[in-house]
Amino acid sequence: EEAAAELGAELLGEALVFGVGGLCVYLEYLRQAGQSRRREEHLEQTLSDLRQGLERLQRDLEELRA
Repeated sequence: EEAAAELGAELLGEALVFGVGGLCVYLEYLRQAGQSRRREEHLEQTLSDLRQGLERLQRDLEELRA
């Protein structure tokens, strides 16, 4: 009985450590995915701003030519 209780406690302890480790890996994955998504959104916004600026400059150039 004592050996079974000791084995059960050891198994429970290892499962707990493994679970906490797995949770840390999962949370780090979510953090990295969020950073990647934010970086991509920022780049898309910058590209959109540049396109709008280019269109504005093209319109101004056409007005100057006319």
